[in-house]
Amino acid sequence: MDDDEHGLDAAYALRTPQDSLRYYAGWAERYDSAFAGAMDYRAPAIIAAAYAALGGDGPVLDVGAGTGLVAEALGRIGIGPVDGVDISAEMLAKALAKGVCRATVVADLTQPLPIADGAYRGIVSAGTFTTGHVGPEAFGELLRVSAPGALFAISVHSAVYQDRGFAAAFAALDAGITGFRTESYAIYGPGADGAHRDDRGWIVSFRKAV
Repeated sequence: MDDDEHGLDAAYALRTPQDSLRYYAGWAERYDSAFAGAMDYRAPAIIAAAYAALGGDGPVLDVGAGTGLVAEALGRIGIGPVDGVDISAEMLAKALAKGVCRATVVADLTQPLPIADGAYRGIVSAGTFTTGHVGPEAFGELLRVSAPGALFAISVHSAVYQDRGFAAAFAALDAGITGFRTESYAIYGPGADGAHRDDRGWIVSFRKAV
C-alpha cells in the first residue's frame, strides 16, 4: 500500500480540492479492493453502527460518500434512504452503480452545498475528516442542511482532531448542538498492514439543537 501512488501516504498528502479531484478519479475503480479490502477498513461499518445505536433514521446524508461504503453499511441494518455528497464524480458513480444511494451530489464540502435547508434527519461520514482532506469549516453547511434534532455520527482522524481545529470547532458550536460525545476507535482491523495499520480516530456524535 505505501508504495502505491494511490495509497494512504498519497491520500494524506492531498492539500487542495483539485488534488482530491485528480487523486480520487484515479482511485475510484479499485478503491474498494485496493484500499478498503486490503486495509480491513472498519470505519464505515463502525460509523453506521454508531448511528443506528443512537437512534438514527433517514433520510441520511453521507458526507464524503466516495464509493458508498457507509451507505452500504447503513442499508445492511435497514437505515435509509441515504444520499451521498463527494467532490469526486467518479467515486460517486461507483456508489450509484451499487444501488446504495438514493441520489448523489458532486460538491466541494468547503463551499456552499446545493442542498436545501433542513433536508436530512442524519449526517454520517467516514474517512473525510482526515489528514489532507476536509477541515471543520464544513460543519456550518452540514448543520444548515440538517433538520432540527438531526443526528450526526462522523469519524475524525486522531491526527487532525486537535491540530486542524476540530475540537475547538465543536466546542464553539455550543448551544447549537446537544448530546456531544466522542469515542476512540481503531480505523483498521487486524487484517491491515503497513505504516498506518494502527491509526485511530474519534467517533464524534451529537444532535443539532431543536
